[in-house]
Amino acid sequence: MNIMLFHSTHGLRPAVRQAADRLRAAGHEVWTPDLFEGRTFETVEEGMEFNERIGKDELLKRAVLAAAPYSERGLVYAGFSLGASIAQTLALGDEKARGLLLLHGTSDIAAGASVDELPVQLHVAEPDPFETDDWLSAWYLQMGRAGADVEVYRYAGAGHLYTDPDLPDYDEEAAEATWRVALGFLDSL
Repeated sequence: MNIMLFHSTHGLRPAVRQAADRLRAAGHEVWTPDLFEGRTFETVEEGMEFNERIGKDELLKRAVLAAAPYSERGLVYAGFSLGASIAQTLALGDEKARGLLLLHGTSDIAAGASVDELPVQLHVAEPDPFETDDWLSAWYLQMGRAGADVEVYRYAGAGHLYTDPDLPDYDEEAAEATWRVALGFLDSL
């Protein structure tokens, strides 16, 4: 599978590269574009401030330009938190998308978005301050109406970015469970 993996608001940190290596070891081709052009951040707040300075449109433009050379191959879009929201936006706009793997995040769904049974898997903490229960319920229903085939996995007690071993949110048990399920999902596409 060809996977475009987008980083979180912390930037292209070692955990993203480790995730890409894990996916490559499972036989996938993976690209990890650096949407922050080399900048990384220790806190969510610092990353969000930088993200706001760049602006959503510029960030999406960078993501589209990164994916464009590979989109004809039929990409699986994937991402962590902010990167998941970017992956979702691109997948819903790419008729050749093969799947969508969301880790720790979702995004608004454009009015009129439509896909043909796009396989989608979401892994998120429970509770998650950025992905509340009400938000996730509405998101799930909207994705279904858009034509996506959605699976949601919740991890009780895990922190928001629980797959990043270098952050305080890290939860080894939840992270390993996530990767087992996610790799199975990718193998099924």
